[in-house]
Amino acid sequence: MPLLFATPGQEVKVAHVGGEADVKKHLIDLGFNVGSPVTVIQKIDTGIIVKVKDARIAIDRSMASKIMV
Repeated sequence: MPLLFATPGQEVKVAHVGGEADVKKHLIDLGFNVGSPVTVIQKIDTGIIVKVKDARIAIDRSMASKIMV
């Protein structure tokens, strides 16, 4: 399922990162690597706030839909 559909407080693992090559590289650089744990902190109108590694990151709906968990 896309990361966008995970519920706040839920920890999930990245199964696949899709999208164009530049988008995929950007997401991987942010820490969205296959097998990496991601915790959903909060859903907001424009996207989602997640904890990746030890950082909180806000990503928009478009990006969150490209990360499968």
